[in-house]
Amino acid sequence: MIAHVTSADGTTIGYRRIGSGPGLVISHGGMGSGHNHLEQARALADTFTVYLPDRRGRGLSGPFGDGYGVRQDAEDLAAVIAATGARYLFGLSVGGASALAAALTVPAVEKLAVYEPALSTAPLGWVPRFTAELDRGRTAAALVTAMKGAQMGPPLLRAAPRPLLELGTYLGLRSEDRRGSGEYEPMRVLAEALRHETRILAEMNGRLGDFRTLRTEVLLLGGAKSPAYQKAALSALERVLPHATRVELPGVGHEAPWNAGRGGSPERVAAAMRPFFTA
Repeated sequence: MIAHVTSADGTTIGYRRIGSGPGLVISHGGMGSGHNHLEQARALADTFTVYLPDRRGRGLSGPFGDGYGVRQDAEDLAAVIAATGARYLFGLSVGGASALAAALTVPAVEKLAVYEPALSTAPLGWVPRFTAELDRGRTAAALVTAMKGAQMGPPLLRAAPRPLLELGTYLGLRSEDRRGSGEYEPMRVLAEALRHETRILAEMNGRLGDFRTLRTEVLLLGGAKSPAYQKAALSALERVLPHATRVELPGVGHEAPWNAGRGGSPERVAAAMRPFFTA
C-alpha cells in the first residue's frame, strides 16, 4: 500500500506499507530510497507493519525545498510516525542521523535502531570538490569523488585509478539513461540528493552531546567490514547514549540493510533488529 503525509513545512512525504503488527518506520540513507530496504521490510513483515518512506527529493516524496537540513528530515519522520502510529524507528547512515534527531523530539518513538548513522567523525573534505563537479555537470566525476571520500564501495574498486572509475561510472550512467533504473532511484537523482544531504553531514558535526538526553532505548548496528570512521562514530555514540546496545555484524559493510541485489544482507540486519524490538 502507498500513502502520503504532509510534513510540517507542507512537503509531501510518500511511503509504502508492508506486513502487520507494531509499526516500524525505516529511514533510508543518502544513496538510496525506500525501495532499497524492501527485502529488509519483507524479512520483518511477519512481526511488524513496516513503513518505507522516500526521503525528500526521491520517489514518492516532494522536493528538498529551501533551507533543507536535519530538522526538516526529522519533521518528515515525525509526520510519518504521527500518521501511522508507529512506535519503532530504524535509520541507515544519513537517515540514521535524522532518526536520532527525530527520537529527541518525538515521544512516540519507544525504540530506535540505527545502522552506522552519519555523525561527526565522517570525513567531509571531499564535499567542495563533489559540489563543484555537480555544478559543472560532471556527475560521473562527482560520484567517484563521493565514493572515494566517504570510503564507500569495495576497497579494490576504490583503489582503481580515478580515470578508470570515472569512465566506468559515466558508461553506467549512460546505460541507465537508456534503459532506466527499474524501481530504484536513478543515479543522477541520487547524486543531486547527496548534494543536499551533505548539509546534514555538516550539521551533525559536533552534535554528539545532544544525544546524552535521549531516553529512548537504542540499538547501534554496524558492519565489521565498514570503514573505520563509521565504527568510531558508533563508539562515540555508544559512550554518550544512556540506553544503548551495540551489535557488530561480521562479514558485512555499510550497505548491509540494502536489498541483496545492491550488495546488502537484509535478512541478517532484520535478524539483529527483531529481538531488540520484540523484547
